[in-house]
Amino acid sequence: MPKRWSRVFVAAAVSSGLWLAMAAFAPAVRAEASEIVTEEMMVPAADDGISLYVRNKHPAGMSSFRPERTLLFVHGSTYPAETSFDLPLGGRSWMEEIAGQGYDVYLVDLRGYGRSTRPPEMSQPAEANGPIVRTKTAVKDVGSAVDAILKRRGLPKLDLMGWSWGTTIMASYTTQYPDKVSRLVLYAPQWLRTSQGLMTTGAGPLGAYRSVTRQTARDRWLSGVPQDKAAGLIPARWFEQWADATFATDPDGAKAEPAVLRAPNGTIADAKDYWSSNKPVYDPAKIVVPTLLIGAEWDRDCPAALRQALFPLLVNAPTKRYVELAEGTHTILMEKNRQELFRAVQAFLDEGSR
Repeated sequence: MPKRWSRVFVAAAVSSGLWLAMAAFAPAVRAEASEIVTEEMMVPAADDGISLYVRNKHPAGMSSFRPERTLLFVHGSTYPAETSFDLPLGGRSWMEEIAGQGYDVYLVDLRGYGRSTRPPEMSQPAEANGPIVRTKTAVKDVGSAVDAILKRRGLPKLDLMGWSWGTTIMASYTTQYPDKVSRLVLYAPQWLRTSQGLMTTGAGPLGAYRSVTRQTARDRWLSGVPQDKAAGLIPARWFEQWADATFATDPDGAKAEPAVLRAPNGTIADAKDYWSSNKPVYDPAKIVVPTLLIGAEWDRDCPAALRQALFPLLVNAPTKRYVELAEGTHTILMEKNRQELFRAVQAFLDEGSR
C-alpha cells in the first residue's frame, strides 16, 4: 500500500537564525500498538472544596519517568480535555498516540469543566452571577495539577500543551514558573485581535456561564470551511461520537430541551477585557523554553494572523517553531487530517528527549 503524503507549512527559528520550509512533506507514521495503562485521580485545587479531574496514560510496565517525556494537556474555552484529547476516534485517541511513543501523558479539566468540581454559581441561573473561572483562576488550577504530577513522579519539570484558551493558560503559567516547564506547545493560540470571535453570549450583561447546543457546536466547528470541503472534513460518526461524550459530561445540561453543555464565561470576559482591548494576558518575551505554535488554515476561532503576530514576540525562547496545517479548522485534532497535527507535535516533543 502506498504511503499517504500531505502538505504542511513550517517556519522555525533556532539560535543560528530563521529558516522556512514551504513544502515539508512527511509520510504518515503510526506508533506500534502497545498496551496503555489509564489512571484517574482528583487533585485538590488551591481553593477549599474544588477538586480537579486528572487522567494519566502511559505504556504498561513504564517505571522510569523523565521531564522531557511527561506531558500535561489542558483544554480550551468550552469543552473538557477528556473528550477531545482522549477520545478514541478511529480507534485511538491523541493521548494514546503520544503515550504509545513512550510518554507519561496527563490531561486536566479545569473547575467548571468535565468531571472537575463545578463552582456553586453553575447551580444557579447564569444571570445571577458574573463570569466565573477567569484565566488567573485557570492558571492556578493548572499549577495544582502540575505540582501533583511532579510530586507523583519525583520530577522537577514537564512539557505543557494547551489548545485555544488553554494556550493562554499554559503560556501564562510558563512565564510565571519557567523552571517547571521543559517544552511548550501552543495549539491554535489566542492573541490580540480586531475581529469578532465565534463565541457569543447574546445581548445584556455577561452571566456566570453560557449554554451550548449540539447544533451551535457543529456550526461553529465548520465556520470558514469551503463549501465543497465541508462534507468530507469530519469522518462519518466522529462528530456524533464527540458530541455524545462531551454533552454527557454535563448531566444537568442534559436535562434541558434541547440538551446543552454549560461552560464558564470567564474566558469570554478575558477576551473582551484583554485580547479585544489590545492588552496581552501574558508577556511572550518571558517564555524561555522551546515553544511550538501550530494551527490550521481554516481556523476562525483563532485565525493564522494571531499566531503569526505572536511568533516573532517569542524573543527569548531558545528554539521556536511555527507550523501551519492545510485543510483543517480550530478542531483539526478531530478531523480527517488530524494525523498531520499529531506528527508535527510529536516531532517537536521528541526533539526534547534525544
